[in-house]
Amino acid sequence: MTYKRKTKKVLFSIGGSLIVPPEGINIPFLSGLNKFIRNQLALHPDSQFFLVTGGGSTARGYSNAGKKAVSHELTKEDQDWIGLHATRLNAHLIKTIFRDIAHPHIIRNYDIIRKIPEPLVLAAGWQPGWSTDYCATLLCEDYGIDTIINLSNIKKVYDKDPNEFKDAKPIDHLNWKEFRAMVGDKWIPGMHAPFDPIAAKKAQAIGAKVIVMSGENFPNIKRYLAGKSFVGTVIE
Repeated sequence: MTYKRKTKKVLFSIGGSLIVPPEGINIPFLSGLNKFIRNQLALHPDSQFFLVTGGGSTARGYSNAGKKAVSHELTKEDQDWIGLHATRLNAHLIKTIFRDIAHPHIIRNYDIIRKIPEPLVLAAGWQPGWSTDYCATLLCEDYGIDTIINLSNIKKVYDKDPNEFKDAKPIDHLNWKEFRAMVGDKWIPGMHAPFDPIAAKKAQAIGAKVIVMSGENFPNIKRYLAGKSFVGTVIE
């Protein structure tokens, strides 16, 4: 597949599993991201990157601890708030890496639209009821961005969970109707989906495109941004 770059604004929705997998903070990924973004800005100094961070194992670890420590079930709202704070911690971690070029404020209130001159912007979770994928769609709407690059720990969207089914088949292209039939319409805190159901509904409504690809294959991401053939799934 190929993609023609139409905008100077580049939006990455970064899966929390890339930042904090079960084994701990993924320093090789963070180092690779640092090098990649800076190289891209050197090649395209008029570009602006928006990075939306997920919660990863930090969110799941705290949520699981809460469940084990009490005799009652944690509410979905409490689970979401734990996840939200994890996304903000991850965003702040990445902001420290890009302190010299990043906007000083992490976006976490999407009712406020800022004029942002810096080349890099960090964003995190806002309210219970959805993942940071939904926050990424709000950034599209607020800042005139047409595409969300969803960086994940999978190379493509599959017709079923490849971790459970050996015969799962990768998909190159889906329309929103097809994708939403796969993931459903309800958000469950901590759910594993290539793009969360609430975000999918919003993205379809505003006409945004989503590209799902591996977040650790930086040469592949570079090919995509350069309009060359890449490995991933297009949802539009």
